[in-house]
Amino acid sequence: MDSRISARALSIALGGWRTREPAYEALADGIRLLCLDNRLAPRTTLPAERELASALHMSRSTVAAAYRSLRASGHITSARGSGSTTLPLGRRDPGRVLATEGYIDLQQASPAAWPGLAGVMTEAAASAAGLIARSGYDVLGRRELRAAIAQRYSARGLATTEDEILVTTGAQSAIHLLSGLLVSRGDRVVIETPTYPHAADALRRAGARLVGLPVTVDDGWDLERARQVFARTLPVLAYLMPDFQNPTGRSMSSEERAELALAADRAGTIIVLDETTADLDIDRGPVPPGFDGHEATSVVRIGSFGKTVWGGLRVGWIRADADLIRRLVAARPAQDLGTPEFEQAVVTALLSRFDRVLEQRSQLLREGREAAISALSDHLPQWRVATPHGGVSLWVELDAPLSSALVMDVRSRGLLLSAGPRFSVDGGHDRHLRIPFTAPAEDLTRAIGLLAESWRTVRDGAPVSLIDEFDAVV
Repeated sequence: MDSRISARALSIALGGWRTREPAYEALADGIRLLCLDNRLAPRTTLPAERELASALHMSRSTVAAAYRSLRASGHITSARGSGSTTLPLGRRDPGRVLATEGYIDLQQASPAAWPGLAGVMTEAAASAAGLIARSGYDVLGRRELRAAIAQRYSARGLATTEDEILVTTGAQSAIHLLSGLLVSRGDRVVIETPTYPHAADALRRAGARLVGLPVTVDDGWDLERARQVFARTLPVLAYLMPDFQNPTGRSMSSEERAELALAADRAGTIIVLDETTADLDIDRGPVPPGFDGHEATSVVRIGSFGKTVWGGLRVGWIRADADLIRRLVAARPAQDLGTPEFEQAVVTALLSRFDRVLEQRSQLLREGREAAISALSDHLPQWRVATPHGGVSLWVELDAPLSSALVMDVRSRGLLLSAGPRFSVDGGHDRHLRIPFTAPAEDLTRAIGLLAESWRTVRDGAPVSLIDEFDAVV
């Protein structure tokens, strides 16, 4: 069924869209980026020209010109009496389907497959006769795999049994499953901002009213805001990434973990910890304690092999108390009927050599991180770049709020990125850019060279009032 977006919602999603002249093309570019990021789904009806003009405090003729530009580029179609509707992207825009044709794709912060994966897959294939003898429908997960995952938690000091593990089809499946079971329409859910956008999408789809908890590279989690949010809104759930948070790369301190656990405990909130990046340590050292005092009932953990092994290996898991696992198993068939047997066999074999996987990953990410930081220092020294101790990306602060315009311009030069606002829960981050360092070092160096070329064009073309306003704030 087609959906609609109100003028107010579209104006919020556009954020600081007026980044170049003429204004109608800046507005059209803003809407194009929302389509490319899938923040505007295909077949979404846009506001009427008069309504959007009123919401943006501009003339109707400017909005009309923007819609004409969008029709010309194939992003929308318009019909008298039916309004303007976004179209499926197809192949008119360079996207992931063309990433092998000369484009550098940094939209997905995922490294290439671990080099030994093909060998492990070959080993698993040798046991195919045993795999196909099973029913193939297993909503809980292979006992051997659940036991192996539980053992890794126990080795961390979190005593875990196989009955407290549910194997899922990746971390995103885990997030959807938890959202559908634990969140009802209108429930408040605390989520970091910026954050992993697909988690926010899943929670919204479940009917959640998201409450943003700011996290920054310099200052970490806003604990004062956290105390207020938990006390005033009594959220049913909090979605947090405590280790190498995506996109900032920041990890929680012991104090932050303890404060957030206490605030959630007082509010009766279930904490969902997304630990998909937790193993991607480069040079952090021991993990600070935290949350483990609440493991029995109020902390749920999500993990996957997508970042550590390969994005195409769609195996994740949920760690929770046995009662919640049973409820999830009962609810799961409405979403899917289990994780494929072959992938589970591959992952089971991988876990016996997982330390080697993580050692290779650490080296790969270190090389990417250093290459990206060095290139940014050489080509864009005016940008602020912090060095994360692990994870998959840099959260870079630009010297003007032109992230969306930059992403649109550099796309035409062969580089695919996601703008800062894509990671925002409630608007903003127009002066931030996520740069994954999961690609080969030579690709990252070339990508940042393209960014530097594009930045000169975008900044020079921005309205003087926008740059002056930003410089005055800074």
